[in-house]
Amino acid sequence: MVNAVENFRADDDGLVCPEVGSWAETKYRLLYLYDELFASGMKNKWQERVYIDLYAGAGYSRIQGTNTILKGSPLLALSVSHPFTKYIFCDEEQELLDALKIRTERIGPDKNVVFIPGKCDAQIETICSEIPRASAANKVLCLCVVDPFDFGIKFDALRKLASFFVDFVVLLAIGMDANRNYDHYVDGNSPKIDEALGNKEWRVRWAAQPRRRREFRSFLAAEFSKSMNSLGYLEQPLDQMKLVKSGEKKLPLYYLALFSRHTTAHAFWKDVLKYGTDQSSFGWGD
Repeated sequence: MVNAVENFRADDDGLVCPEVGSWAETKYRLLYLYDELFASGMKNKWQERVYIDLYAGAGYSRIQGTNTILKGSPLLALSVSHPFTKYIFCDEEQELLDALKIRTERIGPDKNVVFIPGKCDAQIETICSEIPRASAANKVLCLCVVDPFDFGIKFDALRKLASFFVDFVVLLAIGMDANRNYDHYVDGNSPKIDEALGNKEWRVRWAAQPRRRREFRSFLAAEFSKSMNSLGYLEQPLDQMKLVKSGEKKLPLYYLALFSRHTTAHAFWKDVLKYGTDQSSFGWGD
């Protein structure tokens, strides 16, 4: 048994620590649980297991209005009981990446870690070049976490990564973004949704039948799943995505979704969704 709370909370170390909403605790708990299942389940099946974080951040974040500090996704991945063989961390803000380097060296001085400064879509070729070459004797599996602040994903970057054996855990930050900018996205000329979904045909599908504005969020999530399906990934239905809501007002903020080509990963994800609300216990396989 693993006490998840002890593993994703941290003490203040004086380095930069961006603020997040209380709902981030749910996200990090689910990521931690999935990292553990992935790392332990794949350790004897793939010679190299690579963790990629496209929006790595500083490694720590503080819940607004509290002294509670949470470990971010890179440090959670470094903390798994069966470590990945390589870690690739990318972030466009140098200050955050510098803090992450210090925190990484503190908790994983022996880990094989590469830090890539810059926007992940602009640096995608560099990121891909850091993935070890696979062979018959050296199978390579990657887990890529995609955790942007808004629905600013560039699908072309994911398409390039998908040429490798990569599973994705993606935060679809379309709750508040889709509501606030609905008119701009649907009736305007903004390419943001086109780039995030990797197509422009979504506009035709949205206009094809009358829909209520509040359905735009779930529509975009389903469209993203279709885009991933076009790359050979199993289509992920909405009921297998975790819808995370804000604290008091319970406003839909984002979906957290897994995309994999293999049913084993989806079985892991179902376990995460089942046990992810239990902060005290989770049964891990050896």
